[in-house]
Amino acid sequence: MTDDAYLFLVDALPGPGWQGTPVSLVGELECLQTPAVRAWLDAHETDATSAALRIAPPEQTGMIPEEAERLPVPLDGEELERVRRAGATDPVALVEEELLTYRDTEEGRDALLRKALAAGVPVHRIVELSGVDPTALPSTPRP
Repeated sequence: MTDDAYLFLVDALPGPGWQGTPVSLVGELECLQTPAVRAWLDAHETDATSAALRIAPPEQTGMIPEEAERLPVPLDGEELERVRRAGATDPVALVEEELLTYRDTEEGRDALLRKALAAGVPVHRIVELSGVDPTALPSTPRP
């Protein structure tokens, strides 16, 4: 695993298998304005709006197809969270979104924390997203 996110190009529109998150779903990223990224895009005769331009957060870079052209890019914390949320399509991602919202309220706290644990959200992500103290987490729900 690397500490950098990666921009990469896919040759075909999404088909079977993982092909990353289209950059267009993430929103504005500062790295897209850097000379290095602009030169890389120019060299591949594409731009930031291309459907072939994808991004992978550090924990998913091992899933990038080997033949894909790729470029490491630094992202700040907020950008990295947007990349992760844009690429998430499973129930865990939906609960993670709720945990982010929770930071502004305490209403339903215990129910949301139990829901996150039951959905399989790792404890470290619950703490990171919600801001709760790990000792405040309810015990793991029993089936």
